[in-house]
Amino acid sequence: MKASAVTLLFATVMGCAYGGAAASGDKVVIARNDSFLFGALRTVFVCKITDKGLTACADNESP
Repeated sequence: MKASAVTLLFATVMGCAYGGAAASGDKVVIARNDSFLFGALRTVFVCKITDKGLTACADNESP
């Protein structure tokens, strides 16, 4: 019983992570979500697409 409770607690706190990306014109929005502590580490980046890759990335901006 104790092991089950610890496993359930660990799975709830650690969770899983997912991310996504969407392009709009010459910019891309990258979303990342860690389910650590119920999504406390949500991050969104807006980056400019260039020939060298993604540049000028900024946190929590709208394109």
